[in-house]
Amino acid sequence: MGGSRSVSGSERESQPRTKKIHDDGMTKTTPNKWKGTCEEGQDFNTSMCNFKLIGARYFNKGVIAANPNVTLSMNSARDTEGHGTHTSSTVAGNYVSGASFFGYAKGVARGIAPKARLAMYKVVWEEGRVAADVLAGMDQAIADGVDVISISMGFDDVPLYEDPIAIASFAAMEKGVLVSSSAGNYGPDFGSLHNGIPWLLTVAAGTIDRTFGALVLGNGQTIAGWTLFPANAIVENLPLIYNKNISACNSVKVLSKVATHGIILCDTKLDTVFMSKQMWFADKASLLGAVFISDSPLLDDTGIGRSPSIVISAQDAQSVIKYAKSQKKPTASIKFQQTFVGIKPAPAAASYSSRGPSPSYPGVLKPDIMAPGSNVLAAFNPHLETATISTNVILPSDYNLLSGTSMACPHASGVVALLKAAHPQWSAAAIRSALVTTASPLDNTQNPIRDYGYPSQYASPLAIGAGQIDPNKALDPGLIYDATPQDYVNLLCALNYTKKQILTITRSTSYNCFKPSFDLNYPSFIAFYNNKTRSVFHQFRRTVTNVGNGPATYRAKVTQPKSFVVTVSPT
Repeated sequence: MGGSRSVSGSERESQPRTKKIHDDGMTKTTPNKWKGTCEEGQDFNTSMCNFKLIGARYFNKGVIAANPNVTLSMNSARDTEGHGTHTSSTVAGNYVSGASFFGYAKGVARGIAPKARLAMYKVVWEEGRVAADVLAGMDQAIADGVDVISISMGFDDVPLYEDPIAIASFAAMEKGVLVSSSAGNYGPDFGSLHNGIPWLLTVAAGTIDRTFGALVLGNGQTIAGWTLFPANAIVENLPLIYNKNISACNSVKVLSKVATHGIILCDTKLDTVFMSKQMWFADKASLLGAVFISDSPLLDDTGIGRSPSIVISAQDAQSVIKYAKSQKKPTASIKFQQTFVGIKPAPAAASYSSRGPSPSYPGVLKPDIMAPGSNVLAAFNPHLETATISTNVILPSDYNLLSGTSMACPHASGVVALLKAAHPQWSAAAIRSALVTTASPLDNTQNPIRDYGYPSQYASPLAIGAGQIDPNKALDPGLIYDATPQDYVNLLCALNYTKKQILTITRSTSYNCFKPSFDLNYPSFIAFYNNKTRSVFHQFRRTVTNVGNGPATYRAKVTQPKSFVVTVSPT
């Protein structure tokens, strides 16, 4: 599936320097409907395109108009920051053997839709971002004939009629092109997301069931931990040092006295900010090895790797401390460049992932779904810094582990491309509906997905939408909630948008305001109440369409919130 799909890229999306996006295994023809081109520019020529990368364009008239004397540092579709390289290889990268981040997550890498074709549209520059360039790039992608637009960026605090992504994605939706977008990285505050646009897909970020590195005690006990130290350092069978004065790990002077004596166990179970200070002290003291203790969920979202150290959980730390106290000469080893999968619980809502409700229009529940976004391995610009050892060794890499809703968005975009290939007749709303109604609200322990922004809580739909994306189930959703362009206009009319504001979004006079309605045929429901409201009635009207094989009977089953009564008619 996806062999004939073309997917447009997100901000700064083009190929990395000196590395070619190879087209091994791709058919040697492009889709008949494809009208795009490979645009030459600085350090970029047409030979860099092939049967995988079938288009590359760049849009800079807006940024030049806003800064008439500007000199663009890379005036072409070439990626200078790695963001576009990473996201585009996530959505549709070809198979690559032996990919890793300095030995971590090693294996065969591929995008979600590895046989899809890529077209890149660079609309953001180191010199600035202008809405006109974003709008021009998206409009061109639609005209070129893409099937999916993956855009890992957004505009904050702007109404729909001033948001270039909202305007361009309306045109995309009209032509059956689904726009998949990132929710933003301003979590865990509520109401912090962007791209809360009713006619596109808004994707939240979740963690992955994977961790890196291990602590091995002298008694043979192995504890999976967390490290990204970018080398296979030999920290083998060293004394494990644990005492009250040293293990506070809050003094370079104290740590320096024992730096060469062994592995220091830093026993301070505090937040990530304080632990970062501990790591700084350990780095300055040039320790042979260090073990930090933390249950902070932020560790799953940020790289740790300047010194030969590892982080373990507070629960695992109990047995480590017990071992260190019970032995006259306790020893330990830290194993780097190891990967462990099947970690539980996972996924969880990433703490940084922006939450709903949508400032654009809170009456549509956003985000829609959650996809993997934390420590995603994908291609990167090999001329940029990806890791450091201490403060003076800077390391580049062909691959990088990055976290953000920018990384979650292309996972969903790739699934959309696969669904589009399997169901070419489905509308953008139908595909989004299939993803939402089949998403899973449960983690790999079969409990509700947790929220790392609020560690004691389960994640609400304002954090994860309907839950974790499930590509296989989305192929056969049974019922869908479809919507037409006029349905979205009816919503805008109900919002009392002026004729001019609506026309700014639709760019067409073919729509009318005869039937304004807040009942958008959306596959989720949201209603607002306050603590002063004793009794309130809210009715939602929806129309479902059977896309399964043949007639079917469905029966509604409701799990209702406490103190609420929910009924479905017909049942």
